[in-house]
Parts: sequence; C-alpha cells; structure tokens
Amino acid sequence: MKRTLMLLILALLVMASIPAQAARKDCSELKQEIAAKIDAKGVTQYTLDIVSADVSAEGKVVGSCDGGTQRIVYQRIDAEPAAAVAKAD
Repeated sequence: MKRTLMLLILALLVMASIPAQAARKDCSELKQEIAAKIDAKGVTQYTLDIVSADVSAEGKVVGSCDGGTQRIVYQRIDAEPAAAVAKAD
C-alpha cells in the first residue's frame, strides 16, 4: 500500500513539472512566431526587441521568454513624419 501511494505521488510530481518545462520558450523562436503574426496582419514597419525583464523599454511588451527573464517589445515605426516632410518641400 505504501509503495503504491509513493509511486502515485511520484507520478503526480513528474506530471506537474511537464507544463513548467513547456512554458520555457526560446526567445528567438518566440520572436519569429510573433513577427509572422504581425506580418500576416500587413504591418511592415516595426521592431521587435528582446530585452531583460527588469529593464524598462519603450514600446509594448508582446511576449515573455526564457522563463520570464526576457521580454519581447514591439514598437511600430511610423512613416508618416517622413511623408509630412516630403509634402512640406
């Protein structure tokens, strides 16, 4: 009886650790996935930067990777100011 209980507890512990390992995603892989989604929406001028989670970055955080130690920050680049300058000339 004790042996069965110990095996059951061990199996539960192993199964509980699987989602934690699956959640740890490589930053470059996640960045490519996010870029593909943004490109599919027709956005062409943007940046995706990988920054440390403890650093404040300009833009919108769109992903977290390496177990939460890194973040992917999206920033759209507006071409409008250049067009306004061209019209002014």
